[in-house]
This record gives sequence, C-alpha cells and structure tokens, in this order.
Amino acid sequence: MESATIPHDPTFKAMYNIVHIDEKWFYMTKKSANYYLLPDEADPLRYCKNKNFIGKVMFLVAITRPRFDDEGNETFSRKIGVFPFVTKESAKRTSVNRVAYTLETTHITSMTKEISRSFLIEKVIPTIKEKWPRDDIHIPVFIHQDNVISHIKDNDSEFCRVAREDGFDIRLMFQPPNSPYLNVLDLGFFSVIQALHYKEPTRTIDELISVVVKSFESFPSIVSNTIFLTLQT
Repeated sequence: MESATIPHDPTFKAMYNIVHIDEKWFYMTKKSANYYLLPDEADPLRYCKNKNFIGKVMFLVAITRPRFDDEGNETFSRKIGVFPFVTKESAKRTSVNRVAYTLETTHITSMTKEISRSFLIEKVIPTIKEKWPRDDIHIPVFIHQDNVISHIKDNDSEFCRVAREDGFDIRLMFQPPNSPYLNVLDLGFFSVIQALHYKEPTRTIDELISVVVKSFESFPSIVSNTIFLTLQT
C-alpha cells in the first residue's frame, strides 16, 4: 500500500518501477503429453534421444508491469527480456549432424554469483536502460529477485557502479523467504510461457531458444497486467 493513503483511502502501489527477474529451466519436450486428435489426424511428431535426458536450457526472464493509456492502448509492453544461459563450444569430433570444430550451443549447467552478476550487468541493466521511458529515468528502478545463494547482494560494488550510470538509479531488492508467488514470473508468467512453447516441437537447443523467445514476445500484455493485479491483491 501507498503509506500516504492509509488509513482513509488505501491504494495499492502501482509497481511500475519494479522489474521482476527469475530463472527457469525450459525443456524441449515432456516425458508424457496428452493429445486430442481427430479420427483421421496423424499423431504429432516428438523428438527426443533419451526420455531420461531431455534437452533443456535455463533462461533468465525480466519483466515489469505494462502501461496503458486512458483508452486502453498499450504504451509500453514492459517485456524487458529473456536471456538463455548458454555458451558456444567447438565440437570435438565429426558426426552426421556437423563436422569437427563446429561451434555448438550448449547450456550452462550451474549458476554462480559471477554468472548472475555478468547477466545483470551485461544483459538486464543495458536492456532496462534501452527500453525504459525517458520521462521516468529519474525514478528509482528496483530489480526484484529471490534469495537463492547464487544471486548477488544489493550492495555489490560492481553492480552498483553500472546501475547508477547514464542518469539511472537501479537497485536490487529481495522477496521474503519462501514466498515464490510474490514474484509475477512464478505467479503466472512462467506457466503461460511454458504452455506456449510446448506447442512447437524442437530438436536442438537453438530451436528451443527461438521458440521460448517467440513465446515470450507473443505473451499478451493485458494478461501480464492481470498477473500484476493478482500480485497486488
């Protein structure tokens, strides 16, 4: 609640200056899936080398509340970005799919503070600065994250230096422990993105990244705003 409105006219905080970030694994497919087919419809194709080792990629997603004008037209989607934790490695030997030394996309298997810091500084902060409305630069922007051990502290010197450049005031904040649904990504955004990306079959990590990014971009802003309303209540 806005403290100035209590107790006579309590009003929710608009949350327009809070960017929610979180990590999530996205898989190429599920072990089992239900399909409803017409009598003459062919079974859908699903690709997987081994059901116990389904391809996956971890993504860092950043989103804030969308804005609309008085007529309901979207003025800012507030989709900051979706960033895969991947790297390029050279293939050690030739196979039927590629020759030796071809650069292949592989996922990063574990998170560290160094990786978390580099993604914040090199990807999240620059994207916020690029997309943020020029009229709101003077307002502090809070990056809302959970308390996993791989996340950096809010007083990290390198982060603070970059976050205060170019006239911005970007800060880190942490959600209360054991409260995943105080982050809009866990509250509803991730489940919708996951449902959208499973509609398209993927065979490689690059295809998976492309489909997840496409699902992120196609997510309706009006639904995103509804999730924020749920968070407020």
